[in-house]
Amino acid sequence: MCGIVGYIGKNEKKQLLLNGLKELEYRGYDSAGIAILSHNELQTFRAVGKLSQLENKCKDFSSTDLGVGIGHTRWATHGKPTEANAHPHIADFSNVVHNGIIENYQEIKSTLISKGHTFLSQTDTEVIVHLFEESLKNEYDCLKAFQQTIAQLKGAFAILLITKKAPDSIFYAKNGSPLIIGRSCDDANEIYFASSDAPLIGLADRVVYLEDGDMGVMKLGDFARFKNAKKLDGTKSYAQKEGYRYFMEKEIYEQHKVLLETMMGRVSEGDITLNELSSDFFTDIKQITICACGTSYHAGLSAKYLFERLAKIKTNVVIASEFRYALPVINDDELFIVISQSGETADTLEALKLVKKKGLKTLAICNVDNSSIVRESHASLLTRAGIEKGVASTKAFATQMMLLWILSVYLGKQRGHISSQELKSHIASMVESAKKTRVSSHLHEHIKRLSKRYLHGHGFFFIGRDIFYPLALEGALKLKEISYLHAEGYPSGEMKHGPIALADSELFAVALMPTHLLFDKIKSNVQELSARDATICAISTQHIDGVDDVLMLESCQSYMEEFFTMMVALQIFALEIAIRLGNDVDMPRNLAKSVTVE
Repeated sequence: MCGIVGYIGKNEKKQLLLNGLKELEYRGYDSAGIAILSHNELQTFRAVGKLSQLENKCKDFSSTDLGVGIGHTRWATHGKPTEANAHPHIADFSNVVHNGIIENYQEIKSTLISKGHTFLSQTDTEVIVHLFEESLKNEYDCLKAFQQTIAQLKGAFAILLITKKAPDSIFYAKNGSPLIIGRSCDDANEIYFASSDAPLIGLADRVVYLEDGDMGVMKLGDFARFKNAKKLDGTKSYAQKEGYRYFMEKEIYEQHKVLLETMMGRVSEGDITLNELSSDFFTDIKQITICACGTSYHAGLSAKYLFERLAKIKTNVVIASEFRYALPVINDDELFIVISQSGETADTLEALKLVKKKGLKTLAICNVDNSSIVRESHASLLTRAGIEKGVASTKAFATQMMLLWILSVYLGKQRGHISSQELKSHIASMVESAKKTRVSSHLHEHIKRLSKRYLHGHGFFFIGRDIFYPLALEGALKLKEISYLHAEGYPSGEMKHGPIALADSELFAVALMPTHLLFDKIKSNVQELSARDATICAISTQHIDGVDDVLMLESCQSYMEEFFTMMVALQIFALEIAIRLGNDVDMPRNLAKSVTVE
Protein backbone atom coordinates (compact mmCIF):
# COMPACT_ATOMS: atom_id res chain seq x y z
CA MET A 1 0.00 0.00 0.00
CA CYS A 2 2.93 2.34 0.50
CA GLY A 3 3.88 4.53 -2.46
CA ILE A 4 7.24 5.59 -3.90
CA VAL A 5 8.23 8.42 -6.24
CA GLY A 6 11.62 9.68 -7.40
CA TYR A 7 13.05 12.33 -9.76
CA ILE A 8 16.35 13.29 -11.37
CA GLY A 9 16.39 16.66 -13.16
CA LYS A 10 16.43 20.44 -13.01
CA ASN A 11 12.75 21.20 -12.41
CA GLU A 12 11.27 22.14 -9.04
CA LYS A 13 11.65 18.84 -7.24
CA LYS A 14 9.47 19.46 -4.19
CA GLN A 15 6.28 19.97 -6.17
CA LEU A 16 6.99 17.10 -8.56
CA LEU A 17 7.41 14.73 -5.62
CA LEU A 18 4.33 16.02 -3.79
CA ASN A 19 2.21 15.76 -6.95
CA GLY A 20 3.43 12.21 -7.47
CA LEU A 21 2.53 11.23 -3.92
CA LYS A 22 -0.96 12.71 -4.38
CA GLU A 23 -1.47 10.30 -7.28
CA LEU A 24 -0.67 7.46 -4.88
CA GLU A 25 -3.04 8.54 -2.09
CA TYR A 26 -5.61 5.99 -3.26
CA ARG A 27 -3.32 3.23 -1.99
CA GLY A 28 -3.71 4.35 1.64
CA TYR A 29 -1.13 5.88 4.00
CA ASP A 30 -0.73 7.40 7.45
CA SER A 31 2.48 9.42 7.01
CA ALA A 32 4.56 10.81 4.17
CA GLY A 33 7.91 12.39 3.41
CA ILE A 34 10.30 13.65 0.77
CA ALA A 35 14.08 14.10 0.54
CA ILE A 36 15.90 16.33 -1.96
CA LEU A 37 19.63 16.40 -2.67
CA SER A 38 20.96 19.43 -4.54
CA HIS A 39 24.20 21.48 -4.25
CA ASN A 40 25.37 18.73 -1.87
CA GLU A 41 22.62 19.67 0.61
CA LEU A 42 20.32 16.85 1.67
CA GLN A 43 16.95 18.13 2.91
CA THR A 44 14.38 15.81 4.47
CA PHE A 45 10.75 16.60 5.33
CA ARG A 46 8.36 14.17 7.03
CA ALA A 47 4.88 14.42 8.53
CA VAL A 48 2.17 12.26 10.05
CA GLY A 49 -1.28 12.38 8.48
CA LYS A 50 -2.34 13.69 5.10
CA LEU A 51 -0.08 15.21 2.48
CA SER A 52 -1.31 18.67 3.43
CA GLN A 53 0.70 18.26 6.65
CA LEU A 54 3.82 17.48 4.62
CA GLU A 55 3.16 20.44 2.31
CA ASN A 56 3.07 22.73 5.34
CA LYS A 57 6.39 21.33 6.54
CA CYS A 58 8.19 22.19 3.30
CA LYS A 59 6.21 25.23 2.11
CA ASP A 60 9.23 27.57 2.27
CA PHE A 61 11.61 25.20 0.50
CA SER A 62 12.34 25.01 -3.24
CA SER A 63 14.99 23.43 -5.44
CA THR A 64 15.18 24.22 -9.17
CA ASP A 65 18.78 23.32 -10.00
CA LEU A 66 20.02 19.89 -11.04
CA GLY A 67 19.42 17.42 -8.27
CA VAL A 68 17.63 14.28 -7.13
CA GLY A 69 14.61 13.66 -4.96
CA ILE A 70 12.66 10.74 -3.47
CA GLY A 71 9.28 10.58 -1.76
CA HIS A 72 7.13 8.07 0.09
CA THR A 73 3.68 7.49 1.56
CA ARG A 74 3.73 4.99 4.43
CA TRP A 75 1.14 2.66 5.91
CA ALA A 76 2.46 1.69 9.33
CA THR A 77 3.62 -1.90 9.82
CA HIS A 78 6.89 -1.86 11.82
CA GLY A 79 6.31 0.89 14.35
CA LYS A 80 3.42 3.27 14.87
CA PRO A 81 2.56 6.11 12.45
CA THR A 82 4.96 8.72 13.84
CA GLU A 83 7.24 11.25 12.20
CA ALA A 84 10.30 9.29 13.34
CA ASN A 85 8.96 6.16 11.60
CA ALA A 86 7.98 7.98 8.40
CA HIS A 87 10.14 7.66 5.28
CA PRO A 88 12.60 8.77 3.97
CA HIS A 89 15.09 7.44 6.54
CA ILE A 90 18.50 9.04 6.85
CA ALA A 91 21.88 8.01 8.21
CA ASP A 92 24.89 10.37 8.10
CA PHE A 93 24.83 11.39 4.44
CA SER A 94 22.32 9.12 2.65
CA ASN A 95 18.57 8.73 2.48
CA VAL A 96 16.24 5.85 1.55
CA VAL A 97 12.59 5.03 0.82
CA HIS A 98 11.30 1.47 0.77
CA ASN A 99 8.13 -0.52 0.12
CA GLY A 100 7.87 -4.08 1.40
CA ILE A 101 9.39 -5.85 4.38
CA ILE A 102 12.98 -6.69 5.35
CA GLU A 103 12.56 -10.01 7.12
CA ASN A 104 16.05 -10.13 8.65
CA TYR A 105 16.20 -6.49 9.76
CA GLN A 106 16.52 -7.30 13.48
CA GLU A 107 19.63 -9.36 12.83
CA ILE A 108 21.13 -6.61 10.62
CA LYS A 109 20.17 -3.92 13.12
CA SER A 110 21.88 -5.71 16.02
CA THR A 111 25.08 -6.06 13.99
CA LEU A 112 25.04 -2.38 12.99
CA ILE A 113 24.40 -1.21 16.55
CA SER A 114 27.44 -3.20 17.68
CA LYS A 115 29.43 -1.24 15.09
CA GLY A 116 28.31 2.11 16.46
CA HIS A 117 25.23 2.94 14.37
CA THR A 118 22.35 4.77 16.07
CA PHE A 119 18.75 4.15 15.00
CA LEU A 120 15.96 6.68 15.36
CA SER A 121 12.94 4.64 14.22
CA GLN A 122 11.20 1.34 14.91
CA THR A 123 11.12 0.44 11.21
CA ASP A 124 12.82 -2.28 9.20
CA THR A 125 13.62 0.28 6.47
CA GLU A 126 16.18 2.25 8.46
CA VAL A 127 18.66 -0.64 8.41
CA ILE A 128 19.03 -0.24 4.62
CA VAL A 129 20.59 3.21 4.70
CA HIS A 130 22.86 2.37 7.63
CA LEU A 131 23.97 -0.87 6.00
CA PHE A 132 24.79 1.08 2.82
CA GLU A 133 26.95 3.59 4.71
CA GLU A 134 28.65 0.76 6.59
CA SER A 135 29.48 -0.90 3.25
CA LEU A 136 31.00 2.36 2.01
CA LYS A 137 33.63 2.18 4.76
CA ASN A 138 35.34 -0.63 2.83
CA GLU A 139 34.09 0.04 -0.71
CA TYR A 140 34.57 3.42 -2.42
CA ASP A 141 32.33 2.58 -5.38
CA CYS A 142 28.77 3.56 -4.39
CA LEU A 143 27.11 1.10 -6.79
CA LYS A 144 29.15 -1.82 -5.45
CA ALA A 145 28.35 -0.77 -1.88
CA PHE A 146 24.65 -0.63 -2.81
CA GLN A 147 24.83 -4.08 -4.42
CA GLN A 148 26.48 -5.46 -1.28
CA THR A 149 23.69 -3.91 0.78
CA ILE A 150 20.91 -5.45 -1.30
CA ALA A 151 22.62 -8.85 -1.22
CA GLN A 152 22.26 -8.92 2.56
CA LEU A 153 18.52 -8.18 2.59
CA LYS A 154 15.88 -10.90 2.84
CA GLY A 155 12.27 -10.15 1.99
CA ALA A 156 10.25 -8.10 -0.46
CA PHE A 157 11.27 -4.59 -1.38
CA ALA A 158 11.30 -1.68 -3.78
CA ILE A 159 14.08 0.70 -2.79
CA LEU A 160 15.28 4.15 -3.85
CA LEU A 161 18.43 5.53 -2.22
CA ILE A 162 20.24 8.86 -2.60
CA THR A 163 23.58 9.83 -1.10
CA LYS A 164 25.94 12.81 -0.96
CA LYS A 165 28.66 10.48 -2.22
CA ALA A 166 26.86 10.40 -5.60
CA PRO A 167 24.73 13.58 -5.64
CA ASP A 168 23.52 13.19 -9.23
CA SER A 169 22.26 9.60 -8.87
CA ILE A 170 19.40 7.50 -7.57
CA PHE A 171 20.14 3.87 -6.66
CA TYR A 172 17.27 1.42 -7.10
CA ALA A 173 16.43 -2.22 -6.38
CA LYS A 174 13.30 -4.34 -6.82
CA ASN A 175 12.26 -7.68 -5.36
CA GLY A 176 8.58 -8.48 -4.92
CA SER A 177 7.28 -4.90 -4.79
CA PRO A 178 6.54 -2.90 -7.98
CA LEU A 179 8.92 -0.23 -9.24
CA ILE A 180 8.85 1.68 -12.54
CA ILE A 181 11.41 3.98 -14.19
CA GLY A 182 10.25 6.58 -16.71
CA ARG A 183 11.80 9.13 -19.10
CA SER A 184 10.42 12.65 -19.49
CA CYS A 185 8.11 13.48 -22.39
CA ASP A 186 10.34 16.36 -23.59
CA ASP A 187 13.99 16.37 -24.68
CA ALA A 188 15.40 16.91 -21.20
CA ASN A 189 15.84 13.16 -20.61
CA GLU A 190 14.83 13.58 -16.98
CA ILE A 191 14.25 10.43 -14.96
CA TYR A 192 11.17 9.53 -12.92
CA PHE A 193 10.53 6.65 -10.52
CA ALA A 194 7.21 5.42 -9.13
CA SER A 195 5.58 2.34 -7.63
CA SER A 196 2.67 2.54 -10.10
CA ASP A 197 1.84 4.23 -13.42
CA ALA A 198 -0.35 6.97 -11.95
CA PRO A 199 2.37 9.49 -10.92
CA LEU A 200 4.11 9.13 -14.30
CA ILE A 201 1.21 9.93 -16.65
CA GLY A 202 1.73 13.31 -18.24
CA LEU A 203 5.39 13.40 -17.20
CA ALA A 204 6.95 10.31 -18.81
CA ASP A 205 6.45 8.93 -22.31
CA ARG A 206 8.56 5.76 -22.02
CA VAL A 207 8.74 3.46 -18.99
CA VAL A 208 10.50 0.32 -17.82
CA TYR A 209 8.72 -2.05 -15.46
CA LEU A 210 11.51 -3.51 -13.37
CA GLU A 211 11.69 -7.24 -12.75
CA ASP A 212 12.55 -8.97 -9.46
CA GLY A 213 16.29 -8.88 -8.96
CA ASP A 214 16.80 -5.68 -10.96
CA MET A 215 19.06 -3.13 -9.29
CA GLY A 216 21.34 -0.35 -10.42
CA VAL A 217 21.93 3.38 -10.51
CA MET A 218 20.39 6.09 -12.68
CA LYS A 219 21.75 9.49 -13.69
CA LEU A 220 20.33 12.15 -15.95
CA GLY A 221 20.23 10.76 -19.51
CA ASP A 222 20.83 7.13 -18.48
CA PHE A 223 17.40 5.92 -19.61
CA ALA A 224 18.66 5.23 -23.16
CA ARG A 225 20.42 2.10 -21.93
CA PHE A 226 17.10 0.32 -21.41
CA LYS A 227 16.18 -1.72 -24.49
CA ASN A 228 12.86 -2.96 -23.09
CA ALA A 229 11.20 0.44 -22.56
CA LYS A 230 7.48 0.70 -23.34
CA LYS A 231 5.20 3.55 -24.29
CA LEU A 232 3.18 4.81 -21.33
CA ASP A 233 -0.53 4.91 -22.15
CA GLY A 234 -3.73 5.42 -20.19
CA THR A 235 -5.35 7.94 -17.94
CA LYS A 236 -4.67 8.54 -14.26
CA SER A 237 -7.88 6.71 -13.35
CA TYR A 238 -6.80 3.73 -15.47
CA ALA A 239 -3.38 3.81 -13.83
CA GLN A 240 -4.90 3.82 -10.36
CA LYS A 241 -6.87 0.74 -11.35
CA GLU A 242 -3.55 -0.76 -12.53
CA GLY A 243 -5.14 -2.11 -15.69
CA TYR A 244 -8.17 -3.74 -14.07
CA ARG A 245 -11.69 -3.00 -15.30
CA TYR A 246 -12.94 -1.88 -11.91
CA PHE A 247 -11.46 -0.97 -8.54
CA MET A 248 -13.38 -3.90 -7.07
CA GLU A 249 -11.57 -6.28 -9.42
CA LYS A 250 -8.22 -4.74 -8.52
CA GLU A 251 -9.02 -5.04 -4.82
CA ILE A 252 -9.92 -8.72 -5.21
CA TYR A 253 -6.62 -9.34 -6.97
CA GLU A 254 -4.49 -7.57 -4.35
CA GLN A 255 -5.86 -9.50 -1.37
CA HIS A 256 -2.87 -11.83 -1.21
CA LYS A 257 -0.65 -8.76 -0.74
CA VAL A 258 -2.73 -6.90 1.83
CA LEU A 259 -3.17 -10.05 3.93
CA LEU A 260 0.61 -10.11 4.34
CA GLU A 261 0.37 -6.49 5.49
CA THR A 262 -2.22 -7.57 8.08
CA MET A 263 0.15 -10.27 9.31
CA MET A 264 3.33 -8.16 9.38
CA GLY A 265 4.73 -7.69 12.87
CA ARG A 266 2.00 -9.95 14.27
CA VAL A 267 2.65 -13.38 12.78
CA SER A 268 6.20 -14.71 12.86
CA GLU A 269 7.60 -18.15 12.22
CA GLY A 270 7.05 -19.38 15.76
CA ASP A 271 4.70 -16.98 17.52
CA ILE A 272 1.83 -14.52 17.32
CA THR A 273 2.20 -11.14 19.03
CA LEU A 274 -0.12 -8.16 19.22
CA ASN A 275 1.98 -5.23 20.38
CA GLU A 276 -1.03 -2.94 20.13
CA LEU A 277 -2.60 -4.66 23.15
CA SER A 278 -1.24 -4.58 26.68
CA SER A 279 -0.25 -7.94 28.15
CA ASP A 280 -3.14 -7.76 30.65
CA PHE A 281 -5.78 -6.59 28.15
CA PHE A 282 -7.82 -9.81 28.40
CA THR A 283 -7.47 -10.19 32.18
CA ASP A 284 -10.87 -10.82 33.81
CA ILE A 285 -12.59 -11.11 30.38
CA LYS A 286 -14.98 -14.09 30.45
CA GLN A 287 -17.03 -13.42 27.32
CA ILE A 288 -16.98 -11.40 24.11
CA THR A 289 -19.66 -9.48 22.25
CA ILE A 290 -18.92 -8.55 18.63
CA CYS A 291 -20.91 -5.67 17.16
CA ALA A 292 -20.93 -4.67 13.47
CA CYS A 293 -23.00 -4.06 10.32
CA GLY A 294 -23.10 -5.61 6.83
CA THR A 295 -19.91 -7.29 5.69
CA SER A 296 -18.22 -6.55 9.02
CA TYR A 297 -21.10 -8.35 10.76
CA HIS A 298 -20.39 -11.42 8.63
CA ALA A 299 -16.75 -11.26 9.70
CA GLY A 300 -17.96 -11.10 13.29
CA LEU A 301 -20.20 -14.15 12.82
CA SER A 302 -17.22 -16.03 11.42
CA ALA A 303 -15.09 -14.93 14.38
CA LYS A 304 -17.60 -16.43 16.82
CA TYR A 305 -16.69 -19.90 15.55
CA LEU A 306 -12.98 -19.11 15.91
CA PHE A 307 -13.15 -17.54 19.38
CA GLU A 308 -15.26 -20.34 20.81
CA ARG A 309 -13.34 -23.13 19.06
CA LEU A 310 -9.79 -21.87 19.60
CA ALA A 311 -9.96 -19.65 22.69
CA LYS A 312 -12.88 -21.46 24.41
CA ILE A 313 -14.55 -18.14 25.23
CA LYS A 314 -18.29 -17.51 24.94
CA THR A 315 -18.95 -15.10 22.08
CA ASN A 316 -22.10 -13.24 21.09
CA VAL A 317 -22.52 -11.38 17.77
CA VAL A 318 -24.98 -8.51 17.42
CA ILE A 319 -26.14 -6.22 14.62
CA ALA A 320 -25.23 -2.68 15.59
CA SER A 321 -28.48 -1.10 14.41
CA GLU A 322 -30.49 -3.49 16.61
CA PHE A 323 -28.26 -3.58 19.65
CA ARG A 324 -28.89 -0.12 21.12
CA TYR A 325 -32.65 -0.39 21.10
CA ALA A 326 -32.93 -3.92 22.50
CA LEU A 327 -32.13 -2.96 26.13
CA PRO A 328 -29.17 -5.38 26.09
CA VAL A 329 -27.96 -7.18 29.21
CA ILE A 330 -24.33 -6.16 29.70
CA ASN A 331 -21.91 -7.92 32.06
CA ASP A 332 -18.78 -6.46 33.64
CA ASP A 333 -16.58 -9.33 32.43
CA GLU A 334 -17.50 -8.73 28.78
CA LEU A 335 -15.16 -7.43 26.02
CA PHE A 336 -17.03 -5.43 23.40
CA ILE A 337 -15.41 -5.73 19.95
CA VAL A 338 -16.59 -3.40 17.18
CA ILE A 339 -15.72 -4.04 13.54
CA SER A 340 -15.85 -1.36 10.84
CA GLN A 341 -14.00 -0.77 7.58
CA SER A 342 -14.28 3.02 7.70
CA GLY A 343 -14.37 3.56 11.44
CA GLU A 344 -17.25 5.97 10.93
CA THR A 345 -20.22 3.55 10.71
CA ALA A 346 -22.88 5.44 12.67
CA ASP A 347 -24.78 2.45 14.10
CA THR A 348 -21.59 0.79 15.29
CA LEU A 349 -20.18 4.02 16.72
CA GLU A 350 -23.32 4.70 18.75
CA ALA A 351 -23.36 1.13 20.10
CA LEU A 352 -19.73 1.60 21.12
CA LYS A 353 -20.52 4.82 22.98
CA LEU A 354 -23.38 3.12 24.80
CA VAL A 355 -21.30 0.26 26.21
CA LYS A 356 -18.44 2.60 27.13
CA LYS A 357 -20.85 4.56 29.31
CA LYS A 358 -21.68 1.27 31.04
CA GLY A 359 -18.01 0.65 31.74
CA LEU A 360 -17.18 -2.15 29.29
CA LYS A 361 -13.71 -2.65 27.88
CA THR A 362 -13.76 -2.05 24.11
CA LEU A 363 -11.64 -3.08 21.14
CA ALA A 364 -11.92 -1.80 17.56
CA ILE A 365 -11.09 -3.83 14.45
CA CYS A 366 -10.79 -1.14 11.80
CA ASN A 367 -9.07 -0.13 8.57
CA VAL A 368 -8.72 3.62 9.24
CA ASP A 369 -6.44 4.95 11.95
CA ASN A 370 -7.68 8.02 13.87
CA SER A 371 -11.26 7.31 12.75
CA SER A 372 -14.07 7.95 15.24
CA ILE A 373 -14.41 4.30 16.24
CA VAL A 374 -10.66 3.90 16.75
CA ARG A 375 -10.49 7.07 18.86
CA GLU A 376 -13.51 6.03 20.94
CA SER A 377 -12.25 2.50 21.72
CA HIS A 378 -9.91 1.56 24.54
CA ALA A 379 -7.69 -0.29 22.08
CA SER A 380 -7.62 -0.96 18.35
CA LEU A 381 -6.18 -3.37 15.81
CA LEU A 382 -5.82 -1.99 12.29
CA THR A 383 -6.53 -4.32 9.38
CA ARG A 384 -4.14 -2.46 7.00
CA ALA A 385 -6.23 -3.11 3.89
CA GLY A 386 -5.44 0.29 2.39
CA ILE A 387 -8.05 2.46 0.70
CA GLU A 388 -10.93 0.37 -0.64
CA LYS A 389 -12.68 2.27 -3.43
CA GLY A 390 -15.18 -0.38 -4.45
CA VAL A 391 -18.37 0.08 -2.43
CA ALA A 392 -18.83 -3.69 -2.15
CA SER A 393 -16.18 -4.69 0.36
CA THR A 394 -13.64 -7.36 -0.62
CA LYS A 395 -10.13 -6.86 0.74
CA ALA A 396 -11.52 -5.18 3.87
CA PHE A 397 -13.46 -8.37 4.66
CA ALA A 398 -10.40 -10.53 3.94
CA THR A 399 -8.19 -8.51 6.29
CA GLN A 400 -10.86 -8.43 9.00
CA MET A 401 -11.06 -12.21 8.82
CA MET A 402 -7.30 -12.65 9.00
CA LEU A 403 -7.00 -10.27 11.94
CA LEU A 404 -9.85 -11.96 13.83
CA TRP A 405 -8.20 -15.33 13.22
CA ILE A 406 -4.91 -13.95 14.54
CA LEU A 407 -6.72 -12.55 17.58
CA SER A 408 -8.53 -15.82 18.32
CA VAL A 409 -5.26 -17.80 18.18
CA TYR A 410 -3.50 -15.17 20.30
CA LEU A 411 -6.26 -15.38 22.90
CA GLY A 412 -6.32 -19.18 22.74
CA LYS A 413 -2.58 -19.22 23.42
CA GLN A 414 -2.98 -16.79 26.34
CA ARG A 415 -5.77 -18.88 27.86
CA GLY A 416 -3.76 -22.11 27.53
CA HIS A 417 -5.97 -23.79 24.95
CA ILE A 418 -3.47 -23.81 22.07
CA SER A 419 -0.26 -25.80 22.29
CA SER A 420 3.01 -24.65 20.71
CA GLN A 421 2.55 -27.25 17.95
CA GLU A 422 -1.01 -26.08 17.26
CA LEU A 423 0.26 -22.49 17.21
CA LYS A 424 2.81 -23.34 14.53
CA SER A 425 0.12 -25.13 12.55
CA HIS A 426 -2.14 -22.06 12.62
CA ILE A 427 0.72 -19.80 11.58
CA ALA A 428 1.56 -22.05 8.63
CA SER A 429 -2.11 -22.13 7.69
CA MET A 430 -2.34 -18.32 7.83
CA VAL A 431 0.59 -17.98 5.45
CA GLU A 432 -0.94 -20.54 3.08
CA SER A 433 -4.36 -18.89 3.30
CA ALA A 434 -2.87 -15.58 2.18
CA LYS A 435 -1.22 -17.34 -0.75
CA LYS A 436 -4.50 -19.04 -1.65
CA THR A 437 -6.15 -15.65 -2.26
CA ARG A 438 -3.88 -15.04 -5.26
CA VAL A 439 -6.36 -15.19 -8.14
CA SER A 440 -5.85 -18.01 -10.62
CA SER A 441 -6.39 -16.82 -14.19
CA HIS A 442 -7.87 -20.25 -14.98
CA LEU A 443 -10.42 -19.96 -12.16
CA HIS A 444 -11.36 -16.39 -13.11
CA GLU A 445 -11.85 -17.34 -16.75
CA HIS A 446 -13.96 -20.34 -15.75
CA ILE A 447 -16.20 -18.17 -13.55
CA LYS A 448 -16.47 -15.56 -16.30
CA ARG A 449 -17.73 -18.21 -18.75
CA LEU A 450 -20.01 -19.76 -16.15
CA SER A 451 -21.59 -16.45 -15.12
CA LYS A 452 -23.72 -16.22 -18.27
CA ARG A 453 -25.79 -19.17 -16.98
CA TYR A 454 -26.76 -17.36 -13.77
CA LEU A 455 -28.44 -14.19 -15.00
CA HIS A 456 -32.09 -15.23 -14.68
CA GLY A 457 -34.19 -17.33 -12.32
CA HIS A 458 -36.07 -16.19 -9.23
CA GLY A 459 -33.18 -16.02 -6.82
CA PHE A 460 -30.09 -17.51 -5.22
CA PHE A 461 -29.47 -19.48 -2.06
CA PHE A 462 -25.86 -19.46 -0.83
CA ILE A 463 -25.51 -22.31 1.64
CA GLY A 464 -22.79 -23.46 4.00
CA ARG A 465 -22.20 -24.94 7.44
CA ASP A 466 -20.23 -23.80 10.47
CA ILE A 467 -17.89 -20.90 9.61
CA PHE A 468 -18.90 -21.30 5.96
CA TYR A 469 -22.43 -20.17 6.83
CA PRO A 470 -21.28 -16.54 7.45
CA LEU A 471 -19.23 -16.84 4.26
CA ALA A 472 -22.43 -17.87 2.45
CA LEU A 473 -24.10 -14.75 3.88
CA GLU A 474 -21.22 -12.65 2.57
CA GLY A 475 -21.38 -14.30 -0.86
CA ALA A 476 -25.10 -13.52 -1.08
CA LEU A 477 -24.52 -9.93 0.03
CA LYS A 478 -21.83 -9.39 -2.61
CA LEU A 479 -24.18 -10.60 -5.33
CA LYS A 480 -27.08 -8.47 -4.07
CA GLU A 481 -24.97 -5.34 -3.78
CA ILE A 482 -23.61 -5.23 -7.32
CA SER A 483 -25.93 -7.39 -9.47
CA TYR A 484 -29.28 -6.38 -7.88
CA LEU A 485 -30.38 -10.03 -8.03
CA HIS A 486 -32.16 -11.53 -5.03
CA ALA A 487 -29.89 -13.73 -2.93
CA GLU A 488 -29.98 -15.19 0.56
CA GLY A 489 -27.39 -16.93 2.70
CA TYR A 490 -28.55 -19.92 4.72
CA PRO A 491 -27.10 -22.59 6.99
CA SER A 492 -27.45 -25.58 4.72
CA GLY A 493 -29.01 -27.74 7.44
CA GLU A 494 -31.87 -25.21 7.76
CA MET A 495 -33.01 -25.51 4.14
CA LYS A 496 -35.37 -28.38 4.96
CA HIS A 497 -37.04 -26.28 7.66
CA GLY A 498 -38.89 -24.05 5.19
CA PRO A 499 -36.73 -22.47 2.45
CA ILE A 500 -36.57 -25.69 0.42
CA ALA A 501 -40.18 -24.95 -0.57
CA LEU A 502 -38.70 -22.50 -3.09
CA ALA A 503 -36.58 -25.16 -4.79
CA ASP A 504 -37.20 -25.66 -8.50
CA SER A 505 -35.21 -25.42 -11.72
CA GLU A 506 -35.26 -21.62 -11.54
CA LEU A 507 -33.65 -21.51 -8.09
CA PHE A 508 -29.86 -21.22 -8.06
CA ALA A 509 -28.07 -22.77 -5.07
CA VAL A 510 -24.40 -21.93 -4.53
CA ALA A 511 -23.04 -24.57 -2.15
CA LEU A 512 -19.84 -24.09 -0.16
CA MET A 513 -18.44 -27.60 0.27
CA PRO A 514 -15.13 -27.65 2.19
CA THR A 515 -13.28 -30.96 2.28
CA HIS A 516 -11.97 -30.35 5.81
CA LEU A 517 -15.18 -29.40 7.62
CA LEU A 518 -18.54 -31.23 7.66
CA PHE A 519 -18.25 -32.26 4.02
CA ASP A 520 -20.63 -35.22 4.25
CA LYS A 521 -23.26 -33.11 6.02
CA ILE A 522 -23.28 -30.35 3.40
CA LYS A 523 -23.23 -33.00 0.66
CA SER A 524 -26.48 -34.45 2.04
CA ASN A 525 -28.06 -30.99 2.07
CA VAL A 526 -27.04 -30.45 -1.54
CA GLN A 527 -28.61 -33.77 -2.51
CA GLU A 528 -31.89 -32.63 -0.92
CA LEU A 529 -31.90 -29.58 -3.20
CA SER A 530 -30.81 -31.59 -6.22
CA ALA A 531 -33.72 -34.00 -5.73
CA ARG A 532 -36.04 -31.01 -6.02
CA ASP A 533 -34.52 -29.88 -9.31
CA ALA A 534 -32.66 -26.79 -8.02
CA THR A 535 -29.76 -25.62 -10.19
CA ILE A 536 -26.66 -26.17 -8.08
CA CYS A 537 -23.19 -24.63 -8.37
CA ALA A 538 -20.81 -26.33 -5.94
CA ILE A 539 -17.61 -24.64 -4.78
CA SER A 540 -15.13 -27.24 -3.56
CA THR A 541 -11.62 -28.63 -3.76
CA GLN A 542 -12.98 -31.94 -5.05
CA HIS A 543 -15.32 -33.09 -7.79
CA ILE A 544 -18.97 -33.29 -6.74
CA ASP A 545 -21.41 -35.67 -8.42
CA GLY A 546 -25.03 -34.73 -9.01
CA VAL A 547 -24.62 -30.97 -9.34
CA ASP A 548 -24.89 -28.73 -12.40
CA ASP A 549 -21.59 -26.85 -12.08
CA VAL A 550 -18.45 -27.16 -9.97
CA LEU A 551 -15.98 -24.39 -9.25
CA MET A 552 -12.91 -26.50 -8.56
CA LEU A 553 -10.44 -24.89 -6.19
CA GLU A 554 -6.84 -25.75 -5.38
CA SER A 555 -6.43 -28.45 -2.74
CA CYS A 556 -6.01 -27.11 0.80
CA GLN A 557 -4.61 -28.45 4.06
CA SER A 558 -7.17 -26.85 6.39
CA TYR A 559 -10.71 -25.51 6.39
CA MET A 560 -9.41 -21.95 6.94
CA GLU A 561 -7.41 -22.18 3.72
CA GLU A 562 -10.62 -23.34 2.04
CA PHE A 563 -12.46 -20.39 3.61
CA PHE A 564 -10.14 -17.81 2.04
CA THR A 565 -10.04 -19.64 -1.29
CA MET A 566 -13.85 -19.80 -1.48
CA MET A 567 -14.09 -16.16 -0.44
CA VAL A 568 -12.20 -15.13 -3.58
CA ALA A 569 -14.33 -17.39 -5.80
CA LEU A 570 -17.53 -15.85 -4.42
CA GLN A 571 -16.24 -12.32 -4.99
CA ILE A 572 -15.35 -13.06 -8.61
CA PHE A 573 -18.68 -14.85 -9.11
CA ALA A 574 -20.58 -11.71 -8.05
CA LEU A 575 -18.26 -9.48 -10.06
CA GLU A 576 -18.67 -11.33 -13.34
CA ILE A 577 -22.46 -11.65 -13.07
CA ALA A 578 -22.75 -7.92 -12.35
CA ILE A 579 -20.50 -7.03 -15.29
CA ARG A 580 -22.55 -9.21 -17.63
CA LEU A 581 -25.67 -7.38 -16.46
CA GLY A 582 -24.04 -4.07 -17.38
CA ASN A 583 -23.85 -2.65 -13.85
CA ASP A 584 -21.35 -0.16 -12.45
CA VAL A 585 -19.53 -2.55 -10.14
CA ASP A 586 -17.67 0.12 -8.17
CA MET A 587 -20.68 2.37 -7.55
CA PRO A 588 -23.79 0.21 -7.09
CA ARG A 589 -27.08 2.04 -6.82
CA ASN A 590 -28.43 3.22 -3.46
CA LEU A 591 -25.21 2.38 -1.56
CA ALA A 592 -22.44 4.41 0.04
CA LYS A 593 -18.96 3.35 1.09
CA SER A 594 -19.11 4.82 4.58
CA VAL A 595 -22.56 4.73 6.20
CA THR A 596 -22.52 7.68 8.61
CA VAL A 597 -26.29 7.82 9.26
CA GLU A 598 -28.45 5.51 11.37
